[in-house]
Amino acid sequence: MEIKRDRYLERLKRLQFKGGVKIITGIRRSGKSYLLFHLFRDYLIESGVSERNIISIALDSIENKHLRNADALYREVISRITDGSEYYVIIDEIQFAEDFVDFVNGLIGRKNVDLYITGSNSKFLSSDIVTEFRGRGTEVNIRPLSFSEYCSAVDLDDRSAWHSYLTYGGLPESVGLVDEDKSNYLTELIKLVYMRDIIERKKVRMPDVLDAVFDVLSSAVGSLTNPNRVADIMKDRRIKVDGDTVFNYISHLEDAYLFEVSKRFDLKGNEYIDTPSKYYAVDLGLRNAKLGFRQNEYNHLMENAIYNELRCRGYLVDVGVIGIREYKAGKREYKQLEIDFVANKGSDRIYIQSAYRMDDPDKQKQELRPFLKINDGFRKIVLVGDDVPPHVNEKGIRIMNVIDFMKDPNSLEKI
Repeated sequence: MEIKRDRYLERLKRLQFKGGVKIITGIRRSGKSYLLFHLFRDYLIESGVSERNIISIALDSIENKHLRNADALYREVISRITDGSEYYVIIDEIQFAEDFVDFVNGLIGRKNVDLYITGSNSKFLSSDIVTEFRGRGTEVNIRPLSFSEYCSAVDLDDRSAWHSYLTYGGLPESVGLVDEDKSNYLTELIKLVYMRDIIERKKVRMPDVLDAVFDVLSSAVGSLTNPNRVADIMKDRRIKVDGDTVFNYISHLEDAYLFEVSKRFDLKGNEYIDTPSKYYAVDLGLRNAKLGFRQNEYNHLMENAIYNELRCRGYLVDVGVIGIREYKAGKREYKQLEIDFVANKGSDRIYIQSAYRMDDPDKQKQELRPFLKINDGFRKIVLVGDDVPPHVNEKGIRIMNVIDFMKDPNSLEKI
């Protein structure tokens, strides 16, 4: 079954022979290889590119083991460029090649070569690699399936698909499996792929501590935390570790694209607040598998899914903070109101609250209150788990069911 990844394919089309080397990053098994070796390759052939002008090499394949050296790989590619016509060079899992930066630099200057490289381990995905080619390359980050992509691949009604998505996530290879096999697949991926890769590449001296940090961060998705708080929680579990070590291990998990951080942003002071922050799992299936599918709090999973959807749509996402002073019991108190998501893309900004239920008047007041303290004209939206039709209330705040938001990639433009 072919799952369309139109958002990424369209971007690759726009970047043909533009933007230098295309650096395709993303969590393992998110579909990077499929996008390039099948969807993009098929598009190139359909648009008239000869197969001989598409040089595709998967370095994780045993048959290409002899090319896991920058010089050998360069000689192989050059030997297949036989004239001055345009060539597309696609190298999968480039980190398998020793000194691969030299290989990339050797091809960047060739005007008739359009180079695409992918990698999915913590070494390749570190910010240093992207920085190495700054000004000469473009990063294209591939994420697990969005909910709309997921729905196109399953034969389920919207509500059933939504609960399945929140439980098992959107890694493409898991979609066609039955639930029991999905659980096993995700659990094995964590043990045999993600953890092993981080431990080997980062030379982790305390893998049990890394595993515990992974657990705590998974439990805390959508909650404010920082390395010192994580260290305190681990001490309660009789694991002694300092905040600096936790910080390093969280960075390893981020480099492997297992988690992303959303920092707090002071909307009145127009500046970031250093700590605490929120961490979100890039794939909920992996998060749930790490916890043995035991902590399925719907409100936190829903918030995490909304964050991922906004990132899929190209938004940068912060946690909004609004400081206010109010009188309580005759005393003037300072407190901070929180907006779950401040989503920015170019000059556009959207404020979004994630609300599991909105049928209680006090809950409605709590969710809407931060919006009423914002004086700018940007859109304000509450996404709710209840079945409600999209509408705008008397305060100009848009309210939408979360499934309607997630299923339609253009939903934010329709209300």
